[in-house]
Amino acid sequence: MLSINSQNPQMRLIKKAVEVLRDGGVIIYPTDTVYGLGCSLSNKKGIERIYDIKRRNKKRPLSFVCADLKHISQHAMVSDYAYKTMKRFLPGPYTFILEASRLVPKIILPKRPTTGIRVPDNPICLSLIRELGQPIISTSVQTQDGEDLGNPSIIDEYFGRIVDLIIDGGTIVPEPSSVISLVDDNIELLRIGKGDVSAFL
Repeated sequence: MLSINSQNPQMRLIKKAVEVLRDGGVIIYPTDTVYGLGCSLSNKKGIERIYDIKRRNKKRPLSFVCADLKHISQHAMVSDYAYKTMKRFLPGPYTFILEASRLVPKIILPKRPTTGIRVPDNPICLSLIRELGQPIISTSVQTQDGEDLGNPSIIDEYFGRIVDLIIDGGTIVPEPSSVISLVDDNIELLRIGKGDVSAFL
């Protein structure tokens, strides 16, 4: 467990966490909606571990977090319309569904070439991605009953022996992101979560 200041993340601790990711590790880290379970996007073994830890059907895709819009455009097809839309809402508690680029590993795109991408409004999370230099897989940390966990000490009880590192960024009240598809410039609201969706209705 690594305690990192949620407003001003200490870079030496961020570097420590990123070393774990570079070594192929799986970590738990805070976002602006939930605590995320993740590894670097290019780490296929780590991605397989995440599917196992979550007992998640491999036919269900995983989303990932990016540092900014430029980062997103390397991993997805971003039209002018999608760019303008995302610029209004990111960083923030939204997941946007876009057509994936070739940089996205097939393992997280089981059925279709679309992917969910976030830019969370959380300094720890954004520092990790920037230091790593590539996106991080993001799926919510849950109990077996599907309850999202927001307290680092409870997360440690459940996952301390299963993952390589837990970042304590303080307790958060977990609430999933709002999910909006922008594929083919058609807005489709797939889940109403923490992000205000009135602009998409």
